[in-house]
Amino acid sequence: MSEKPQKPKTPTPTAATSPQPVFAQPQPSPDPTGFKTPVTDQSDKELAQIQAVPQTVGNAVEPILTLAQVYGDAGAAKVAAITQAGQIVFHSVGDTGSVKGPETQSLVADKMVSDFDEAIAADVPSFFFHLGDVVYYFGEAAYYYDQFYEPYRSYPAPIVAIPGNHDGVVYTGDGETSLEAFLRNFCSATPVVSPDAGGLVRTAQIQPGVYFTFDAPFVRILGLYSNVLEDPGVISDQGGTYTTLDQRQVEFLTTALKRIVSEKYAGAVIIAVHHPPYTGGSIHGGSPNMLADIDSACTAAGFWPHAVFSGHAHNYQRYTRTVNGGSTPYVVAGCGGHAPLSTMRGTYRTPYKIDDTLTLESYDDTDYGYLRVVVTSEEMTIEFHPEADGAVTKTPDDTITINLATRVLS
Repeated sequence: MSEKPQKPKTPTPTAATSPQPVFAQPQPSPDPTGFKTPVTDQSDKELAQIQAVPQTVGNAVEPILTLAQVYGDAGAAKVAAITQAGQIVFHSVGDTGSVKGPETQSLVADKMVSDFDEAIAADVPSFFFHLGDVVYYFGEAAYYYDQFYEPYRSYPAPIVAIPGNHDGVVYTGDGETSLEAFLRNFCSATPVVSPDAGGLVRTAQIQPGVYFTFDAPFVRILGLYSNVLEDPGVISDQGGTYTTLDQRQVEFLTTALKRIVSEKYAGAVIIAVHHPPYTGGSIHGGSPNMLADIDSACTAAGFWPHAVFSGHAHNYQRYTRTVNGGSTPYVVAGCGGHAPLSTMRGTYRTPYKIDDTLTLESYDDTDYGYLRVVVTSEEMTIEFHPEADGAVTKTPDDTITINLATRVLS
């Protein structure tokens, strides 16, 4: 990775202080040319059955993580600075783990790191919300160094995540249980260095579970875990279809949305889930029953999100859905580095009307990239940045802005 200006980072914990989060390495280093632990389990037979969802910390109905918490002792000052600036910027993408080597991951990570070199401090990202499939093929500890810690060794901000199917899936004879490594690296009780970090300094994240509300200035992200099947995504027992599961995630989502209503929360609300409700990709399909569960929570609460983010399909897609009398972007960003990318089922001239409620507005199935999201008190702008543009290009290839009060898109 080429040298870039280093932003101030939380100091390394000492014996005299409580554990504090640490993000990027103190010195930049070249991108690796290979994996220390080559991926050799592609041919292992995965157990294509739903896995149990771990309980949240304290069995909370709505587990909550705040941006201030993930910054440790520096959190209050960080939140105050964002609030004073009047906007927050963050990254989001999924499917970053790669089995073919680090090159495609590094290209996206390098481009993301370039966003920390900004003339205006308010434009610097405050965190990265990962949309799942951190590692492949199976979510084992051995792959976290090559596919997570090493690619983001120069990323100078917190990374929070929901698991993807590959993070939770196990195979016959697997020595690790479903989500074991994910929980250790993202749901740690304190921000300590994980044994999976391979000597790098980034500390494990302190999420309260694999589904949770992430509360930051101007935005709340409601993250769901859509389990281990290739298709479809599943967040409930779906009326007894999946006896391993229950209604906890639907109850969580309903509770979180009802709190938004009761508090008269005026910020942006995003639902994040690994499996996309809609996709035109050639490999994966949508998840209509999962979408019905999400819709049921929104209906019960009387509140619909300003946007829905997903990964899983290995490309970029943006839809507009007409629902509850308004327009909502559904964005698929599964292009974070997993190779190869997935083509669409056809060639579409956009905007492409699918039906009276859904339109495919834009897509890119040839570029790796990521989302850069900018939120103020009045609007949220979602940008797609392909890594092919390089560090010197700041203009997105696709963008949509949502007025938070009127839900008008522009």
